[in-house]
Amino acid sequence: MHSNKGNIALMAIWTPNLAERRGPKYLQIVEALAEDIVSGALVQGTRLPPHRELAFRLGVSPNTTSRAYAEGVARALLRGEVGRGTFVRETSEPAPVASLSDMRRPATGPIDLSRNLPAPGLAAEHLASTLAALNRTRELRSLLDYQTEADLARHSEAAVAWLRRSGVDADRDEVVITNGAQHGILVALMTVTRPHDLLLTEQLTYAPVKTMAERLELKLAPVPIDDAGLCPDQLLEICRTHAVKALYFTPTLQSPTTATMQPDRRKAVAEAARRHDFLLIEDDVCGLLQPDGVRPVTAYAPERTIYITSTSKCLAPGLRVGFVRAPAEIAAAIRGAVNLTCWMTPPLMAEIAARWITDGTADRLTKAQRDIASRRQNMARSILGDHEILADPFGLHLWLKLPEKWSSDAFRAEAGRRDVRVTEGAAFAVTPGAAPRAVRLCLSHEADESRLKRGLDTLRKLLDGPSTGTTLLL
Repeated sequence: MHSNKGNIALMAIWTPNLAERRGPKYLQIVEALAEDIVSGALVQGTRLPPHRELAFRLGVSPNTTSRAYAEGVARALLRGEVGRGTFVRETSEPAPVASLSDMRRPATGPIDLSRNLPAPGLAAEHLASTLAALNRTRELRSLLDYQTEADLARHSEAAVAWLRRSGVDADRDEVVITNGAQHGILVALMTVTRPHDLLLTEQLTYAPVKTMAERLELKLAPVPIDDAGLCPDQLLEICRTHAVKALYFTPTLQSPTTATMQPDRRKAVAEAARRHDFLLIEDDVCGLLQPDGVRPVTAYAPERTIYITSTSKCLAPGLRVGFVRAPAEIAAAIRGAVNLTCWMTPPLMAEIAARWITDGTADRLTKAQRDIASRRQNMARSILGDHEILADPFGLHLWLKLPEKWSSDAFRAEAGRRDVRVTEGAAFAVTPGAAPRAVRLCLSHEADESRLKRGLDTLRKLLDGPSTGTTLLL
């Protein structure tokens, strides 16, 4: 294959040779693109020719090249700028935020190990039964209206029961129901921070929090982590020299590293918050996936912890119901932020979650997710076990540390060329360029386990074979 180097000034030079390639034309273009990025023929920051011009050069339709560029963006090979064009993504740039179309689970095409969603389809039968029961009781109409205090009280009681399963004691006035955990994080930050406040988080963190901090004009700083989670001693060092407003962190099944902090570290973080007068925002969306979970941090410092969980990782990803527990005065303010952003959680969603929590359906679905996660973790361990991975027996993802021959970005690009999508460490890094040489592999997004196995087998061959380039070292 022959390609030309390009730069921003020479935006129209790159033209891939597709003569020896097979498959859909748009994927041939993407494959050539990935190869040229890995080899260095296309350097970071290169502006590609407009899709119509490339279509003319290749003798294909503009729809084909447009689709190829869109796929390149989805694989984090490219980035688009309105009014400027399409560019080869630079290593220091964050990966693109997932769109709704990225969350589909097609049975064909690239194998997607980049989306951290639970196994699909488990709740469908229960949903049909619940909706039928609601129809028989004539409650459906009221669930499409604004809610009364009695309705809200019933849902809050279910939230209290769900929190209790995680080891969190709460009164009804301490609980806020949100549109999922991500919404819970946003309204918590809106409530307790102001522009230019210092927000700490793990050095590798939930990517949307970086965007939230930027939109809320917060200063975001990383706390070092190791294979056991956030490092309390380094947290204390930061607190001695900086006025910290809040710490957002995920002490259980952290993404991307899978780390679960042990009680001694949790107690130390709680003590640091007390000593240096800052708030804790504990994200525990995966806590219930561990059958014998560690006591949450909020149990050690309930007066200064905002605890956030949801139903999406344990029950169904489309059941967008989150539960926030906070001291009563903070909870009241968070409730106001919910009213501001969306007025209320859709009552039908809250009612389904409440019924499932009350009648035991939620427990059965959670156990089923654990069983699937455990089986898939065993599969991944058997395929990748000779390589360095961090994983939890009941986690939805694993953290693959790459051999020295691979950079994260080059590995992701080469995996994408072989139709397997992964997420490199840079997507989670608070400090650009400071990410480790590793990728996150999500095991539950693919509905078909044979596709998951095929994807893992592909990655194993990639790990064992020679690297195809080292031009994208982080």
